[in-house]
Amino acid sequence: MPVKIRLARHGKKAYAFYHIVVADNRAPRDGKFIEKIGTYNPNTNPATVELQFDRALEWIQKGAQPTDTCRNILSDKGVMLKKHLLGGVAKGAFSAEEAENRFEKWMKEKAAKAEAAATKLSGDKAAAQKARLAEEAKVKEARAAALAEKRAAAAKAAEEAAAAAAAEAAAAETTEDAAQAAGEEA
Repeated sequence: MPVKIRLARHGKKAYAFYHIVVADNRAPRDGKFIEKIGTYNPNTNPATVELQFDRALEWIQKGAQPTDTCRNILSDKGVMLKKHLLGGVAKGAFSAEEAENRFEKWMKEKAAKAEAAATKLSGDKAAAQKARLAEEAKVKEARAAALAEKRAAAAKAAEEAAAAAAAEAAAAETTEDAAQAAGEEA
């Protein structure tokens, strides 16, 4: 019986969610399976994978063939490396302790890379938000400057209008005074 480790699709339309299953090669994609060994959610950033490491390793050692996507997932989680290291121990290339040390070293490096990627992602997001806020502040300052300029022009125009009205009133008053003076003389 050829056994595959593959993805079984679940979830809604346009929002896929997968179960990582061990199934007979002849069974339908979402049909009968032997064992569910994990889940894969590609909708999150980064994709979320929950995997029963020991069960996946056991099935790989028994000869189950992963599909391309499952092979990438298992490699990312270290199952394929662990299988490789255990093969080296079986051949006598190195000891079980050495294999465990190599695996732990790889896991630490992997965790550091993942942490760096997450930090970079959050840093990029923060930098983009900071740039957006700076751009908004520039626009706000430009609007405030334009509004202040407009208000200053309106105040100057009002002041000129008031000065013109005062000059007109003074001119009218002098004209009236002159007319009254002429009328008193006559």
